[in-house]
Amino acid sequence: MSTAPFQRKGRFWRGNLHTHSTRSDGRLPPEAVADFYKGAGYDFLALTDHFWEHCGYPITDTRPLRTKSFTTLIGAEIHAPLTAKGHDWHIVALGLPFDYAPPGEGETMQSMCRRAAAAGAFIGVAHPQWYGLTVEDALSIPEAHAVEIYNHGCAVESGRGDGWVVHDEALARGARLGAYAADDAHFGTPDAGGGWVMVKAEALEPEPLLEALKRGDYYSSQGPEIHDIAVSGEEVVVACSPASWVVAVGAGVGTRCAHGQDLTRATLPLDCFGEDGYFRITVTDDKGRQAWSNPIWR
Repeated sequence: MSTAPFQRKGRFWRGNLHTHSTRSDGRLPPEAVADFYKGAGYDFLALTDHFWEHCGYPITDTRPLRTKSFTTLIGAEIHAPLTAKGHDWHIVALGLPFDYAPPGEGETMQSMCRRAAAAGAFIGVAHPQWYGLTVEDALSIPEAHAVEIYNHGCAVESGRGDGWVVHDEALARGARLGAYAADDAHFGTPDAGGGWVMVKAEALEPEPLLEALKRGDYYSSQGPEIHDIAVSGEEVVVACSPASWVVAVGAGVGTRCAHGQDLTRATLPLDCFGEDGYFRITVTDDKGRQAWSNPIWR
């Protein structure tokens, strides 16, 4: 049986969930940012300008940038002090209302996330590797829907684009979190177009896209496509664009893999993941680009 999102009705829409403009610390105005993503073949964009006081606490209104073939999600990158290592928090919140209030005096990120979630937002734990976010930090946000497991801007600027350690440690402690890739583009470096989500929804409209994100109906990619992930008994069958290897990995050291040239189908045993465990799929092409599924609980 195909797993979510492949069993869902609709089609896959390509989008970037983390982007900045001149409303905060990005180099391009919102219109130019949208033009870039439209030209790159994206279907939707979230402009997540930093929700900082010195920027005027922007929630950028991107509704005028929408067309019949391109839409936007309203959001921001929200901040509050302090993580376990003494840094300001970075959380991506999508689906925020325009009247989402700035942080009150002494307000914590936990409180800000509760307010955002109550307003219907998708909550993403941004670039944990880049600023040393701990798994305890991540677990302190029970409203979070996902961890940013690949941040292209952090990858090209600091080599710290990977968020899998925090994600896997959180899952090992009982959390159920999705895994998304994003650019975090500021357009001051080659930080745009390197990581995205493919969201399965019935319409290219903000509400269906947001609901699909909150359900986990998406996979992430740097280029490869995942066409299907189906579980049959004690095996998983992965259909994908031509790949060099396909890996199923779960808790601890559990893993199964297939290698070859131009693989478009791989069958992997699930014997090492346990009846109540989870696994996720990674597809890697001959250029080293990857695509990642969300965790699949057995």
